[in-house]
Formats: sequence, structure tokens, C-alpha cells
Amino acid sequence: MREAVKQGIFGCVMGALMSFLMNYFIFPMPSTLVGNALNHAMSGVLSGFMGGFMAIIMYLKSQKAKK
Repeated sequence: MREAVKQGIFGCVMGALMSFLMNYFIFPMPSTLVGNALNHAMSGVLSGFMGGFMAIIMYLKSQKAKK
């Protein structure tokens, strides 16, 4: 359980960082409400993927270290 919490926190931080960087540098502030919603959807998908991917990588590293 402790490993899951650590990996979840790490994934959360990585996802938030990815979302911030994408919204700040890649997707400029749109002029319409729909454009804003689409930008948030794209950054949410990519930051969710990054968070999940990093959590899996950390889990695999922790399992390898136990062997």
C-alpha cells in the first residue's frame, strides 16, 4: 500500500507538471470557451498518460530492486 501511495503522488506531480507546461508553452489562451475546453481536454489526456506511465515505470523499478 505504501508503494502505491508513493507512486500515486509521483504520478500526480508529473501529471500536474506536464499539464502546466503544456498550458503555458504549447496551448496559448484561446479566444473562445470551446477552444479553452479543448485545450484542457488535450492537456488532461497527455498529463494523465504521463502520470500513469511514470507510475508504471516507478513500480517496475521498485519490483526490480526487490529481486
